[in-house]
Amino acid sequence: MSSELLTALEIIEREKGISKDVVIEAIEAALISAYKRNFNQAQNVRVDFNLHNGSIRVFARKEIVSNVFDTRLEITVEEAQQHNPNFMVGDIIELEVTPKDFGRVAATTAKQVVTQRVREAERGVIYSEYIDRQEDMMTGTVQRIDSRAIYVNLGKIEAVLPVTEQIPTEKYRIHDRIKVFVTKVEKTSKGPQIFVSRTHPGLLKRLFETEVPEIYDGVVEIRSVAREAGDRSKISVYTSNPDLDPVGACVGQKGQRVQAIVNELKGEKIDIVRWSSDPVEFVANALSPSQVIRVLVNEEEKATTVVVPDHQLSLAIGKRGQNARLAARLTGWKIDIKSQSDADKIGIDYTSPAQEATVSNDDFDAYADDFNEE
Repeated sequence: MSSELLTALEIIEREKGISKDVVIEAIEAALISAYKRNFNQAQNVRVDFNLHNGSIRVFARKEIVSNVFDTRLEITVEEAQQHNPNFMVGDIIELEVTPKDFGRVAATTAKQVVTQRVREAERGVIYSEYIDRQEDMMTGTVQRIDSRAIYVNLGKIEAVLPVTEQIPTEKYRIHDRIKVFVTKVEKTSKGPQIFVSRTHPGLLKRLFETEVPEIYDGVVEIRSVAREAGDRSKISVYTSNPDLDPVGACVGQKGQRVQAIVNELKGEKIDIVRWSSDPVEFVANALSPSQVIRVLVNEEEKATTVVVPDHQLSLAIGKRGQNARLAARLTGWKIDIKSQSDADKIGIDYTSPAQEATVSNDDFDAYADDFNEE
């Protein structure tokens, strides 16, 4: 019995990552529970499980007192000294109370409790492993699909990809391999629960870290991400190395790096722009691929007015306002786009370089009022 149990504990420790000590504690707790339940005992007991010879012994732990009020929990000093003359009042004595048929009765109950404890410990190991992957990218296999979610096998656990986190244009089949972003890892009564996403901006960031060594090494930084999953995204990148083009590093030779990400996201368009601490330059870059003549900045309102050529207005705004919307989210600045014709009507001077374009709060409000009057 002992050799078989020892082998089983070693297998559990090796294959499931659960310490033998955890399992042994579960066995001892199970044996105490079995003893109290099957032998109607309410006393304080300790179970000694000897792993080497397989023996099981039960000891009643009693406090040594002068006057006994509860024989289940107390013993007189005179009785205790019959076992050891050195015992004194206040000490704890252990007396063996192992029933003759305890091994047979306890084994059945212990098996059930041990199984439960092992399962709980295994869940704890899985939770500890995956909580470290929160806000990280993982690759999994589509396991099941229903109307509410796609269930993705991540190895030791099945993650939930809710409909709200799925890209509407993507269609998956059972056994398809996909990359997902881990948004949340929770402990539940049924074990760890993992929620993943295909729409989260973090997925785009992790994909670039995977494809672009300069980002992974920290030479190039991703400063911000704006994404409308399945359609279009923008990222801003920066490097302190004057000899390195951060945009070019992300694009890769012949566009190979960014194309690999586009393919993973099933054709989602990606604009890569250079980050700048200067809002004029950053906003102009963010409106790529449109040309920008001038950017007027209102620092107090954190708002900008951007002048673009007439033929570039629709490109700057984008389909259903998407380009302007993503640029605003990327930069954190409000962006109001005007064509040259509109700028002429309200008297905006767009002849000086965009990098010098700043206005006061009063001037900015005046431009807006003039435009509204028109």
